[in-house]
Order: sequence, then C-alpha cells, then structure tokens
Amino acid sequence: MMTILLVIIYASFISLGLPDSLLGSAWPSMYMDLQVSVSYAGIISIVVSCGTIISSFFSVKVIRRFGTGKVTAVSVLMTAIALLGFSVSRNFIFLCLLSIPLGLGAGSVDAALNNFVALHYKAKHMSWLHCFWGIGATIGPIIMSYCLNKRSWSSGYRTIGFIQCILVVILFVSLPIWKKVEKNQSDMNDGENSDLGFRELLKIKGAKFAFLAFFFYCSLESTCGLWGSSFMVFNRGISPEVAARWISLFYMGITFGRFISGFLMIKISCSKMIQIGQGIVTVSLLLMILPLGDMFLRIALFSTGVGCAPVFPCLIHQTPEKFGAKMSQAMIGVQMACAYTSITLMPPLFGLIADNISISLYPYFLFISLIFMIVMTEGLRKVDKAA
Repeated sequence: MMTILLVIIYASFISLGLPDSLLGSAWPSMYMDLQVSVSYAGIISIVVSCGTIISSFFSVKVIRRFGTGKVTAVSVLMTAIALLGFSVSRNFIFLCLLSIPLGLGAGSVDAALNNFVALHYKAKHMSWLHCFWGIGATIGPIIMSYCLNKRSWSSGYRTIGFIQCILVVILFVSLPIWKKVEKNQSDMNDGENSDLGFRELLKIKGAKFAFLAFFFYCSLESTCGLWGSSFMVFNRGISPEVAARWISLFYMGITFGRFISGFLMIKISCSKMIQIGQGIVTVSLLLMILPLGDMFLRIALFSTGVGCAPVFPCLIHQTPEKFGAKMSQAMIGVQMACAYTSITLMPPLFGLIADNISISLYPYFLFISLIFMIVMTEGLRKVDKAA
C-alpha cells in the first residue's frame, strides 16, 4: 500500500513541476501578445507565490482537517483549471486572477507531500521525489517550445492543463488508499507542539537558518528558471524558441542530479550532499559569467541544475531529524512559505534590475543568492538533531 502511495506521490510531483517552468519559457512570446512590459512576468510570479505562501502557512490545519490525499487531489484540480484558463486568456489581468488558484493549489500539495515523505520514507525517496518534480519542470519547456514552433504559447498551457486533468482523476480514484493509511498513522500527527505559530517556531534553535536557507535557495532556482530564457534572448541574441528549449537544460540538470543523488544519499549524509551541490553551482555560475560562448552557456545551465538538485530535498528530509517528527509539518509548512516568499520577491526584483540596469547581471544575481544560501546551510548544519 505504501508503494502504491509512493507512485502516486511521484506522479503528483510531476504535476507540481509542469507549471513551474512554463511561464519563464513562454514569456518572451507572451508579453508581446499581451502588450505588456517584459518585467510583468514578475507580477504573475508574485500572485502565484502569494497564493502558495498563504496555503503553505495554513497547511497544518487544512491537512489535519481534510487529510493529505484529499488536499492533494483538490489542489491539483485547482491548478488544472487555472492552466486551462491561461490557455484561453489574452488579458493580463485575467492571467493574474487565474494565478491565484494556481498558487493556492501548489502550496498545500508541496507542504503535505514533502512532510509525508520525510516522515515515512528514506532520504533517497525524497531525492527521487524531487527528481520527479524535475521531470515535470523539464517536460514543461519542451512542450512549450514545440507549441511555440507549431502553434502558440496558449496551446502549450492547454496541453499541460489536460495532463493535469488526467492526474486529478488518478488522485480522486486513490482517495480510499490515502484514507486507510492516514487512519492507521493518525497518531503520528498528534502533538502539543504541532500547531505552533510562526513566532513560536522562530524561537526554536536553528529555525531561522532553516527558513532562510529555503529563501535563498529558491531565490537562486526560481530566478534562474524564470529569467534564463529572457537572458539568452536579450543578452545573447538567441531566438525565443531556442531559448525555451535551452532553459529546459537547467531543469534537466535538476532531474538528472536528483536521480543520481538518490543513490549517493544511501552512503552520503544530507549535509554533505548539500555542500557538494553548492560547489557544483559555484563552478557553473563562473562558466556562465565568463565569455566562453553558447556551448559553455548550455553546459552551465545543465550543471547549475545538477548542483541545485540535492539541496532542496536534503533540507526537507533533515527537518524531522533536526526538529522532531511532531514539529515537522509545522516547520515544513513555514519552510514552504519562506521558499515561495523568495519566489515572490526575488525574481521580480531581478526583473526590475533587468529593466532599469541590464539583464546581463543575471549570473551575478544568482551568485549572490548562492553565497547567502551557503551561509544559512552551514549554520543549519551545526544545529544538533532533535532527540
């Protein structure tokens, strides 16, 4: 039964990844059709992230009230409806409205499934889980690139929306399995500390490092994914169709890296895997900064993804170990909220920098995020594990 649920959870994370990379790959074509500034991608990103932050903060109460299975099914349904709405819209305001359910759906799924896997499966499964997110994030730009060549960006959103609808059916059919497992394991979710508020959680030793590590990691990953295509189009003179295909290398690197990390984590600790990943990202960003040509840019995008690969799943899987199983859902809910707060603020911030200074600062912005992330993860590494 747990194996069946694991397969369903993997499929759910594909659905989480599919929309995450669509906006960045489609935006060089979208903004012209919508007749808005190139920086307006940041506004849509803000709306999506605000919805995700809200649902992440309230995830503990929502999941305890309705259960992980039902929350996941309804949340994916919300994202499917939003994506299909994107496909028929030619109005920027309407896209912003549709971004609300897109964000609300993503936040609850993320918090619920991450905590479920952190509690009930080994670290390798957490890495492979996020590998499946990478599969979705990699497929998204590839589908969008094909649709940009054959039709338009709207057909790309429509295709992804239909894929999400198939997953919705699978999730609703599987609800009896979720209910049975959650009934047997409901005692694990009971505890006087599990509903602590944000201020109380901040007082826990190491919590600030844990929250800020997610903030700066997501600053790096989300800015790289959202603005990578625009950087290639406006700074390197690459066509939007080719740029949409090349940015998929970043997500392909994440996917490949998490697949390999799953095997490495059998022998290597989460803390060590985080350090290895950060070292790879450092070298990759240097390749991106140096004027070495388009081939090295493609290598840098892929290897940046490989370096990012172990960081997020390792940070998640450490949470029950560092802060205790009873605290994990509350902690992971806030960690997801911090992650999406970063996604809300940092890519739009770089959008303003690109508009008012130069989009050529893209790799330097990523490098600054990396430095802060390293400081926070090193602080978290020194926190003693929960008894």
